[in-house]
Amino acid sequence: MDRRLMGTVRFDWGDLPIHDGRDEGDQIAFQAGTTFQFSGARTTTGFELLFTGSHEPDQILLLSRADQRDLRIPVDRPPLPPIRAVKAPPDFARRPPMGWNSWNYFHQNVSDAIIRQVADAIASNGMREAGYSYIVIDDGWQGQRDANGRLHPNERFPDMKGLADYVHAKGLKLGIYSSPGPQTCGNHEGSYGHEAEDARTFAAWGVDFLKYDWCTASRVYLPSESQAVFQKMGAALQATGREILYSLCQYGMEDVWSWGADVGASMWRTTADIHADFATMHQNALTQQMAAPFSGPGHWNDPDMLEVGNDGMNDLEKRSHMNLWAMLAAPLFAGNDVRTMTEATRGILLNRKLIAIDQDRLGRQAVLKRKLGRFEIWERLLENGDRAVLFLNVAEMPESHEFSWRSIDVPRPTSILDPWSTTGIPATSHIRIDLRSHESRLLLLSFR
Repeated sequence: MDRRLMGTVRFDWGDLPIHDGRDEGDQIAFQAGTTFQFSGARTTTGFELLFTGSHEPDQILLLSRADQRDLRIPVDRPPLPPIRAVKAPPDFARRPPMGWNSWNYFHQNVSDAIIRQVADAIASNGMREAGYSYIVIDDGWQGQRDANGRLHPNERFPDMKGLADYVHAKGLKLGIYSSPGPQTCGNHEGSYGHEAEDARTFAAWGVDFLKYDWCTASRVYLPSESQAVFQKMGAALQATGREILYSLCQYGMEDVWSWGADVGASMWRTTADIHADFATMHQNALTQQMAAPFSGPGHWNDPDMLEVGNDGMNDLEKRSHMNLWAMLAAPLFAGNDVRTMTEATRGILLNRKLIAIDQDRLGRQAVLKRKLGRFEIWERLLENGDRAVLFLNVAEMPESHEFSWRSIDVPRPTSILDPWSTTGIPATSHIRIDLRSHESRLLLLSFR
C-alpha cells in the first residue's frame, strides 16, 4: 500500500520537515527542504538510504501517515487546545502583506544595527511608499529564558522595545520569528510550552508580525495536530490585545490553506523554502495551484519570500519571479540587502503597476490556465472585470507563439497594458508572444 511519509530530517544546524514522502512497502522516497532528496530500499534491519545534498543528516525521524504512530511524542508535553475558530480581525490584511525579511540574505547573521539600517533604507528608497511595511527579523535573534520563563534576545539585540520604537518612527512595522517546537530551525529557543509568555513578550516589545515556523515541532507533535498547535499561539497573540499579523510557516503540510484562517493567521506557507534559482521559484509557484480557492482578502497563500536582488537568477528570471508573485496575490516580502540595491533590483521591486496587480482588491489568485509544452499561460481575474494574463517560457530555449484571444478562452480586450512598458499595445484579435528562456510577459487586459 502506498502511504505518505511525514517527519523530520535533523542536521547539526537545525531541522527540515519532510515533504513529498512516499512509503511503497519495499521502497521509500522523500525530500527535506528543497536541497536534500532521499530514497531507499527496505532491508531486514531497516532502510538503506541514498541522499543528494552537501551535508550528512544527523538523524532521520519518519512517520507514516497511514497509522499516525510515533514513539517520539513525549508523554508529559503540555496539552493542546480543542479545535475552535480563532479569527484575525475582519479588516486585517485585506490585501497581501508586504515587507522585508532578513533570512534570504543575512540568514542568522542579523543584528539590531542591521535592522535599523534596513529600516532607514526602506524609509528612504521608495519601498515604504510602494507598500513594503513590515521588517521581519527571522531566526537568530533569540537568547535564553530567565528563571520566570521569559525569553530574552541575544547580545546582538540589546533593546527590542527600542528597536521596535525606531522602526515605528520610520512609519514601518516590526516582525519577529519563533517556532512551536522546543527549538527553531537554527537551534535557538522555540516557544514550546511558553506560547502565552512569548506572545505577551512580543506584544510588550511592540512587535507587529510573527512568523511561526514548524521545524522542531515535529519532535513533539504529530503532523495531524498542526491545527491545534498553531491555534495555541494564535489564541495567545489575540489575548495580548495587540494586533499582530500571524504568519504560519509549515510548508503546506496537512493542507494548511484549508484551516489557516481558523487559527488566527493571515498568511501561511504552502511550499518548501525558496532558493535563488529559477527551477525552485517556479516550482513554488506551481505548488500554489491546489490552494488557490482558499486565498483572498484577509487570508493569503504564501509561496515564500522574494529572491529578487540576490545572486542566482538573471534579470529576466527575476522579472518572471516578480510577475508570478503578483499573479498569485502573494505576500511580497523582499529578501535582499535593500541597503545596497542596484537600479535593476529597485526597478523590479518598486514596479508600482505590478504591485497594484498583486494588491488588487478582489484578491483572486491566478491559475495556470494552459500549458503548451514548456510554455505556460496564467490568468488572474481582477476587480472591475479586468484580467491579468502571464505568458511564461519555462524552456531553456526561446519560444514564440501566436494566439487569438478566443483560442485561450479570453475575451478580446478593449485595451492592453504592459506593467513593464510605457507604450500601449494594440488591442487586436491576435497577439504574438516571443520569449527568451525563462522570460515572461504579463499583460493587463481591460474590457470596458
